[in-house]
Amino acid sequence: MNTFYKYITAFILVVLISLTGNESFAGNKDRSGQAGASELLINPWARSTGWGNAGMSRIKGLEAIWSNVGGTAFTHKTEMIFAHTTWLKGSDVNIFSFGLTQRVGESGAMGLAVMSMNFGDIPITTTEYPDGGLGNYSPNLLNISMSYAKSFSNSIHAGFVLKIISESISDMSAQGVAIDAGIQYVTGARENIHFGIALKNIGPTMKFSGDGLSLKSFIPGQETQFTLEQRPEAFELPTQLSIAASYDFLFENDYRLTMAGNFTSNSFTKDQVTVGAEFSLKEYLLLRAGYTYEDGIWSNIDDAERTNVTKGLSAGMSVQIPLNKETGSTFSVDYSYRDTDHFSGNHTIGARISF
Repeated sequence: MNTFYKYITAFILVVLISLTGNESFAGNKDRSGQAGASELLINPWARSTGWGNAGMSRIKGLEAIWSNVGGTAFTHKTEMIFAHTTWLKGSDVNIFSFGLTQRVGESGAMGLAVMSMNFGDIPITTTEYPDGGLGNYSPNLLNISMSYAKSFSNSIHAGFVLKIISESISDMSAQGVAIDAGIQYVTGARENIHFGIALKNIGPTMKFSGDGLSLKSFIPGQETQFTLEQRPEAFELPTQLSIAASYDFLFENDYRLTMAGNFTSNSFTKDQVTVGAEFSLKEYLLLRAGYTYEDGIWSNIDDAERTNVTKGLSAGMSVQIPLNKETGSTFSVDYSYRDTDHFSGNHTIGARISF
């Protein structure tokens, strides 16, 4: 058995064990909203969201730390990205992201990514003061991802991610960990056929704790105050399994057209199918678009079959400037738009530098 089949077999075994050992992979749409840490499902990067993550099978560099970590093995030397997302524009929710990948040895790469969601200031209300007046609080969602990937050959690239999850307000918080694993396989006479598989957000349940779960009260007839502690329920993580493929049409003058597709099995939401295309003009200008379909997405937003505010359409572009042709270093600005109902879409802009 050659090296390729060894790694494919090992990865399939991991997937099968996870499927049989974790009932959250039932894929029951009726369980929507029962998982926690749903921010793990948000892709904070501009390039890959421009075509709805359809290019998961061929994504390269830092952004692969979210989509398919095997792609981080393509890091040339050092890559950094700063990104900002206006999430559901009009809701005052912002996502700030930073990431760094570094080449390690001849075929490995290590990565670090930080994603923080900011909800702004929310008035504090209580049963005694339902209209506020007690000040504000600001929820904080923070995900830290650390990755390692390796190119085992010209065709096989695989890796894993360790995620640290933190959710908190002033008097209550929850922490957790999760792991991702991903592999990319490249083939074809011109290495223009790509396959990918990624298993994401596998980890133990999380539970909130803190003073926010306690309530001070008096027992009738007694003068002393007592504290009632509520027992929080543990929640599972939103596990995902993605399988993708893409094909590069390579033309003269370094023009490229990539057609891609991705199937995602969600443990607590509906399964999704994404198709997309990316056109590259000598890697200086890249245009991309995609569409993500799930059951009920064409229904009216008020229909019970509709469970996602996203309409499915996404588009984006990148302008990339070479800094040093000898070393291959580049600087680029990326932008993506994801269409939504009621709100004015999701907008992501990022700045990338690669040494």
